[in-house]
Amino acid sequence: MGFSFEDMVVGTSFEVGKHTFTREEIVDFAQKYDPQPFHLDEAAAAQSPFRGLVASGWHTCSVMMGMLVRNTLAGSTSMGSPGIDDIRWLKPVRVGDTITMKNVVLDKRVSESKPDRGIVSTQWEGINQHGETVITVRSKGLFGLRNPGAAS
Repeated sequence: MGFSFEDMVVGTSFEVGKHTFTREEIVDFAQKYDPQPFHLDEAAAAQSPFRGLVASGWHTCSVMMGMLVRNTLAGSTSMGSPGIDDIRWLKPVRVGDTITMKNVVLDKRVSESKPDRGIVSTQWEGINQHGETVITVRSKGLFGLRNPGAAS
């Protein structure tokens, strides 16, 4: 079994993975889910406030979620999430940008109503190849306890 609630340590940070955004995937995602001109067309994007083609913020979130599931949650006691508290798109993600995703454990507690699981608050951070934070996401995750009743 992978990690469980007990393994999450408040204050720790760990790298989840890296992803490089290509023009093709930016346009493909935008055509399907966020067809705004600055995600679809270089000429239109050049006239936008972004001054060039940029990935949808939802695309960036989706890539980060995929990395989190494949590289961290697979094999864990994850039970999903009750929701996202906050998303901030701080800088545009451009063609060729490589985003490194980090996850920081902010807080955790055992559920009062279901003591076999705990709630873990985290912040995802996407950092580009220039060291700039381009996105932050604060969310909560539910994780099963390896030893219910033993955790405080």
